[in-house]
Amino acid sequence: MDKFSFLNAVHPSDVAALYEKYLQYPDSVEPSWRAFFQGFDFGSENSAEDFFGVSKDVPTEQYDVGAICADVVKEFQVVKLIDGYRTRGHLFTKTNPVRERRKYSPTLALENFGLSQEDLKATFRAGEIIGIGEATLAEIIKHLESIYCDSIGIEYMYIRRPDEIQWIQQKLNINDNQPNFSAEHKKHILQKLNEAVSFESFLHTKYVGQKRFSLEGGESLIPALDTLIENAAEKGVKEFVMGMAHRGRLSTLTNIFGKSAKDIFSEFDGKDYAQDIFDGDVKYHLGWTSKRNTKSGKEINLNIAPNPSHLETVGAVVQGIARAKQDDHYKEAPSSVLPIIVHGDAAIAGQGLVYEIVQMAQLEGYKTGGTIHIVVNNQIGFTTNYLDARSSIYCTDVGKVTLSPILHVNADDVEAVVHAMLFALDFRMEFGRDVFIDLLGYRKYGHNEGDEPRFTQPKLYKAIAKHENPRDIYANELIAQGVIDADYTAKLEQEYKDKLEENLENSRKEDKTTITPFMQDEWEGYEYAEEDKMMENVDTKVAIKELDEIAEVITKLPASKNFLRKIARLVESRHTMYFEDNKLDWAMGELLAYGSLLKEGHDVRMSGQDVERGTFSHRHAVIKVEDSEEEVVLLNNLKGNQGDFYIYNSLLSEYGVVGFDYGYAMASPNTLTIWEAQFGDFSNGAQIMIDQYISAAEDKWKLQNGLIMLLPHGYEGQGAEHSSARMERYLQLCATDNMFVADVTTPANLFHLFRRQLKVNYRKPLIVFTPKSLLRHPKVVSTKEEFANGSFQMLIDDAEAKAAKVKTLVFVTGKFYYDLLEKKEELNRDDVALVRVEQLFPLPTDAMKQVIKKYKNADDVVWAQEEPKNMGAYSHVLMHFEEARNFRVCSRKMYAAPAAGSSVRSKARHAKVIENVFDKNMN
Repeated sequence: MDKFSFLNAVHPSDVAALYEKYLQYPDSVEPSWRAFFQGFDFGSENSAEDFFGVSKDVPTEQYDVGAICADVVKEFQVVKLIDGYRTRGHLFTKTNPVRERRKYSPTLALENFGLSQEDLKATFRAGEIIGIGEATLAEIIKHLESIYCDSIGIEYMYIRRPDEIQWIQQKLNINDNQPNFSAEHKKHILQKLNEAVSFESFLHTKYVGQKRFSLEGGESLIPALDTLIENAAEKGVKEFVMGMAHRGRLSTLTNIFGKSAKDIFSEFDGKDYAQDIFDGDVKYHLGWTSKRNTKSGKEINLNIAPNPSHLETVGAVVQGIARAKQDDHYKEAPSSVLPIIVHGDAAIAGQGLVYEIVQMAQLEGYKTGGTIHIVVNNQIGFTTNYLDARSSIYCTDVGKVTLSPILHVNADDVEAVVHAMLFALDFRMEFGRDVFIDLLGYRKYGHNEGDEPRFTQPKLYKAIAKHENPRDIYANELIAQGVIDADYTAKLEQEYKDKLEENLENSRKEDKTTITPFMQDEWEGYEYAEEDKMMENVDTKVAIKELDEIAEVITKLPASKNFLRKIARLVESRHTMYFEDNKLDWAMGELLAYGSLLKEGHDVRMSGQDVERGTFSHRHAVIKVEDSEEEVVLLNNLKGNQGDFYIYNSLLSEYGVVGFDYGYAMASPNTLTIWEAQFGDFSNGAQIMIDQYISAAEDKWKLQNGLIMLLPHGYEGQGAEHSSARMERYLQLCATDNMFVADVTTPANLFHLFRRQLKVNYRKPLIVFTPKSLLRHPKVVSTKEEFANGSFQMLIDDAEAKAAKVKTLVFVTGKFYYDLLEKKEELNRDDVALVRVEQLFPLPTDAMKQVIKKYKNADDVVWAQEEPKNMGAYSHVLMHFEEARNFRVCSRKMYAAPAAGSSVRSKARHAKVIENVFDKNMN
């Protein structure tokens, strides 16, 4: 009996379907069929005779593959052809409007799949796979070309979830992945496309040579965004949070977000701002919030976040804003908030931050239910060709990290662009995952309108100069279809430009420009604060009864669960320290601060590397059950209508996570939002966020933000990387009223500092240099009365010093105080007063002057720090406190590295600084 005769008993379409399943998910196919298909693939790659066991000496008419099961074999080959289009069709699309596509091999030629021209008229049941039923090979190829190789190329076959693959394939099979819009919809698309084209040409005429980062060459973004917003609202989306760089931003603000063209013209005219309290920014960096009513009457909230010139930075901020809105307003329906990030092709491929953000997409602490990423692909950076800008074929290949579908679309084919956007929306709403759209267009001018692109791309810009804009291309198509007449587009353009002209005239009647605050609804009731207000004492007391209730909850583990003995002892020791010893350590001060705010209805969010336990094993805010690893979060078990305590170990990222948490704090001012560095100097991985947002956002964009950054800092012989949090960098950024910087020394002061952050009616970033060795230092304790009755102390005087005896007055900050105190006690020096500066910015200069006045007998006033002289707080104090010019400075010498790698050398240097403090003759 013929060993392959069983194939004749199987319907070819069933075998084809099984083979298709095998191609996508080999392990899901029954083993004997899998072995058969593996053999077939091997035979296809070598020769059919090898697979079917035919000796070349045997005449083919006696044992011909085609005679056995020609129809089944051919079905296999057609299935492989279909699979080839699905996996590689995107390489052979018509997606580049101004360049020939690069050539790739192998191609999708029939011969590469064991098929020939003679097979074109033969019918194959494999057509059922693409939804057209039994069809000729010619018809199947026609459909495949339409689905995979027209104006949209799609990458998705690497996705590992069969339900997503099936959903995508069914979606693509509808109308062969071609748009099918009504005449009215087409007219609306043309209208939005006209707005995009006319807006840019108007600005080009009125503001010749001014930077505007034109969208010309990618104008189809505007109708695509318009369609996205209208259709997303119908699917339950209520808020959009967008981040984009400068290219096309002004058009998006006007034509999508509804910002008055009059205001944009005022910004172009370079008018001064109506407000004196901030310096502002260039027009294409400003944020905007607006409400929009869709055609069906649904009101939606639109937010476009302010961004710096540092490309992709805003992406992390957008994710944080979206997550905060989901946590605060849409906990039961998080998909109601849709993040959209518009990238540039060079930036998405070149900036590592994109990878960090993409890796957050499915993490519990950072997911936002899917982001729509749109790349305005100019095929060029500033002057850099795309071939020099990346190693990958596509700029969007980072999307494959999370197995997201990626659509490459010809930006000249506006209907295809809109169609792709609808696909992306449906996928996001169905699966809650990211989608990438690569909008392949061009940049009509240079990087900015004053730049000459022909210096570096003469051939490309010769082609662009002759190229019709997308609106005129589409208008001609609609005229040919009989949807509009020849005068229709000219009327649209004239009407729109008349409105722009009117706005321009009105803008020039005003002398000043006014900047509207971003997300003003979230910030209702908050005021801007200048330095004098920041220096006011704030009531942060909590009744002892309240503290008792919180302590009772956070110092007892559930009796019904088993925990590691070390953890059980730790929690028990916290109970003892609170209820018996009344000596509360750093961890208890921190946890009581969170608990008190939660009891008052505030949410608390903390994230960073290893924050659940704490880098130095002090926090243990999340406790694992020994056998099941179930997580127990005691702070979520407080009585009453408490807020939510969110704490998440982050991915190993600083830039992305700081950006996320900054965005979160921006959208949720009533939440205590904290990012903690594993070691303080790791924060320099987020330097762009610190420079562009944390220190400057209020001055540039009128943005308040209450993010707390906890930066472990202190010299304990751990080398250059784990000693300094680079205090001097933050202090250099301090100006007037932009942030708080603190280096506190007691658990109670930390408690009040955290509470102050939410008890004021304004928000400022707070940088806290936190201890390492002090976490368990026997002297670093506070009583519960200090929590209940005290307040944040910007400066702590020496309680033991007698003013009349003091000859040396030492100002010190942070952990170094305890090193000096130990030495003072060892030497029994009652002529030395150690005064702690707990708040470094704004510097409590009045209190410092009073201390100097109090110790009037001191003829030696010292600034002492463990950092090198060119680091730490010394230069800051010198700049902000006139009297510091006369201080004796005790510090390490100037060094390039913060600390020595040798612990012996480090200890010696440390001891020398301490000795210097107590012996002024050493200077």
